[in-house]
Amino acid sequence: MSSSLRTSLPFTLALAIIVYLVSSFLPADLFSQATALTIGVVIAGVLVPLLMEYKPLPATSGSKVQKAAVATASGDTATLYVGNLPYRANEEAVRELFQQSGAVVNVRLMKDRQTGRRRGFGFVEVAAKDANKMIQKLNDFEFEGRTLKVREAKERQDSEDGEE
Repeated sequence: MSSSLRTSLPFTLALAIIVYLVSSFLPADLFSQATALTIGVVIAGVLVPLLMEYKPLPATSGSKVQKAAVATASGDTATLYVGNLPYRANEEAVRELFQQSGAVVNVRLMKDRQTGRRRGFGFVEVAAKDANKMIQKLNDFEFEGRTLKVREAKERQDSEDGEE
């Protein structure tokens, strides 16, 4: 069973039961309880995936979240390249690692377009004042069995091979 299904199934069932209970108090000639349960499952099937997409900020440390919000609002951010990441690492694990050294605004781990698998590198947007400290602390750092390579990201250069 997938992780998202495992987390959304209780919400779906709870919403279906709520609609079923509410319908039991409605007049019987409006619709049957079986119909009400079906309507509840359909409504829950639409609402729960939408609600599961909404992910609030992690409730780790309020001050770090506030720092990240301030860094984003003021525009004082730097983007770090992170290479040699373990393929099983996810955005949350990388965020937690970098938050130990400062404010993290955004984490993007690159995936292969065809297979959807992680490619072993990504980018972490951090408060500019914390960038050098993070590079010094986390470059050549052992993370889940791999030695990370962390440096300031270079600007992306668009290839002009097909254009003249």
